Amino acid sequence: MEVLNLPGTDDTPTIILDRNNGIFEISGRSLPEDSAEFYTPILEWLDGYSNSPNSETEFVFKLEYFNTASSKLILDILSKLETIDNTKVAWYYHEDDEDMQEAGNEFSELVEVPFDFKTY
Repeated sequence: MEVLNLPGTDDTPTIILDRNNGIFEISGRSLPEDSAEFYTPILEWLDGYSNSPNSETEFVFKLEYFNTASSKLILDILSKLETIDNTKVAWYYHEDDEDMQEAGNEFSELVEVPFDFKTY
């Protein structure tokens, strides 16, 4: 399976989806002009990955900020993770960023995937 590696910009997060090395990470800022278009390759990659996932998957979110349109797509990603056995989410947030901590808490209540909250 191909590695999906999208470098981040001021408006889009860095995406690394690498099953061979067990790296599944979205980090940075997410304010793409067209969130649906930006996140489509990620959702498609996860569809393929879900057919033959690793024995364990830890999906890392290290987002500094995301807009409302991105939040819908993040929820779509989390919903796909629900279908993959032995998956957990590592939700990172800056120690003093209550908004990002709260966003993670809200997402964790909407999906059946264990969340591990970590500060950095």
